[in-house]
Amino acid sequence: MSERKPPIPKEKVYGEFKGPYHQKTVIERIEALFLDNIGKVVTREMLIQVARDPETGRNRENWHQRLSELRTDYGYTILSYRDWNELKPGEYVMPTSEKRTIPKRRLTPTSGCWRKVLERADHRCEWNDDGNYCGLEEGETDPVGGGTVHLTPDHKLPYSMGGEADPNNPDHWRALYGRHQVMKKNYWDTLTGKLNYYAIIQAAPKEEKRKIYDFLKQYFGGD
Repeated sequence: MSERKPPIPKEKVYGEFKGPYHQKTVIERIEALFLDNIGKVVTREMLIQVARDPETGRNRENWHQRLSELRTDYGYTILSYRDWNELKPGEYVMPTSEKRTIPKRRLTPTSGCWRKVLERADHRCEWNDDGNYCGLEEGETDPVGGGTVHLTPDHKLPYSMGGEADPNNPDHWRALYGRHQVMKKNYWDTLTGKLNYYAIIQAAPKEEKRKIYDFLKQYFGGD
């Protein structure tokens, strides 16, 4: 578990927008922004700015999904307020440019399967958190994160638990958009198949973290 713990900077320092960034894709521009600010805070406003098309100035897609892909598909460590108490929601830090070993590439549904998923979802995000249904529509502006809602397929069975969803079965998939793809809780370690306790604590609200902290102090006899 210790080797999974992300490094925390010694102090909170805000980064700078060193653009303009003219990389072809959104994910390349976001990557360049973080690499220009290793160990420093990158804000939501900076991410919205770098995600904007450098030629047209349009916000073509929500940046949350690309941020998630930098973590999951590229192997970068990117801290949020869930990882470091000093950070506020909408603040992120890449503490190092080193990349982790990443798992095998994910399956995706066939075009016909994905079409059926979107029809079932009425082209709206199917995120449901304790009865709170998202319902943001494809192409709509995200009132929280900014940018345009772009729906992508999500495994109902968590990828790290196997995630071998049938590419032809729409019941194995749901439509989510970037911000909720990032928020999706994934509590199983990809390599061992065991519960990832660190991720569970990481996603817990601050008050629950305090309870866990108090329990561990009592358990280990610390102050």
